[in-house]
Amino acid sequence: MKKKLVILSGAGMSAESGIKTFRDADGLWEGHDIMEVASPIGWDKNPELVLDFYNKRRAQLLEVQPNRGHEIIAELENQFDVHVITQNVDDLHERAGSSNVLHLHGELLKVRSVANENHIIDWKTDLYLGDTDKHGHQLRPHIVWFGEAVPAIDEAIEIVQDADILIVIGTSLQVYPAAGLINFANNEVPIYYIDPKPATMYDVINPVTVIPMSASEGMEKIMSDSL
Repeated sequence: MKKKLVILSGAGMSAESGIKTFRDADGLWEGHDIMEVASPIGWDKNPELVLDFYNKRRAQLLEVQPNRGHEIIAELENQFDVHVITQNVDDLHERAGSSNVLHLHGELLKVRSVANENHIIDWKTDLYLGDTDKHGHQLRPHIVWFGEAVPAIDEAIEIVQDADILIVIGTSLQVYPAAGLINFANNEVPIYYIDPKPATMYDVINPVTVIPMSASEGMEKIMSDSL
């Protein structure tokens, strides 16, 4: 039976592909205050601004490609039972070939009805006010905004609890509940943490190997040295 390898990926995973990290050093995201474009309050206040913001993100996503880090993770399915839990809303893990990907914060290439969060539609073009489901309800980005529940978190916890190996890539470990997932791994499970500027892992009793590299460099190193 293959060992279960769990990947927790964040914004740094896709940075090499040209997707900007969640927020810049000044706290803004593409020039916007986060709460303007990633919260229910922002949506209620100015839905056109929110739709335009995600239209631009969606268009950018369709222009970039998976990087070597994504590809290595997909290739590891030959050796391991690989499960990817990502905070990213892009589809680069899937495009690289990963077959088990759980998106904690939604997906940019999907939209959903404001009246039914389970009515989800694949969507690769721009979304506008007036675009509705078959019942006439407005469609919105299928993104988990600040202040909203993370529906996939329970499934993510179960996946981490069964991990034999845990690799954390490109995340500051600051956004909860995702940041708390590592605490659900069994104590003896080795953790590899890849990030050019790794955060400090407090209260983690697992054996941790910190690899201060980019996603691609770090995955290459793990492949050659550890797996």
